[in-house]
Amino acid sequence: MTIYVTSLFEMPHYVRTLQPSHLISIIQPEFQPDTPPEIAPTNHLRVQVHDISEPAAGFIPPGESHIRELIDFLHRWQTDTPLLVHCYAGISRSTAAALIARVVKTGNALDAALALRRAAPHAKPNALIVALADDILGLEGCLIEARRAMGKGVLAEEGTLVELSVTG
Repeated sequence: MTIYVTSLFEMPHYVRTLQPSHLISIIQPEFQPDTPPEIAPTNHLRVQVHDISEPAAGFIPPGESHIRELIDFLHRWQTDTPLLVHCYAGISRSTAAALIARVVKTGNALDAALALRRAAPHAKPNALIVALADDILGLEGCLIEARRAMGKGVLAEEGTLVELSVTG
């Protein structure tokens, strides 16, 4: 099945048109959306973090508990239905979550990263989120290296819809 990535502003449209069973909102608390009526509340994960890779006053950095919750949610998601992930712009936090989702389901970090780059030239997965997932999943740096192998990507203010197949 498919993992989709979008921005906060496009999320309601894609919930209606793509009909995902699960939704991940990985965005700061002040922008957390309500659960769309099309999504069961238990299938909507809210990860309340800012898009930072180092601690900064007044901001919530991604932490181990956030990423453990994300990974647990991804294990519960069955790949026979679509998953939709969004952050604010659809570039950093959400692409990190999509990368982790594919790794959780396939076990191959490099293939997941290269597939994400092909699907999303604008993707810049949040380094801290990726590092935390690498540690939690016991990947011994493979996910971090896979992220690096993606390269910088193209500059964008807001991402376009990303369609990332779980199988290839």
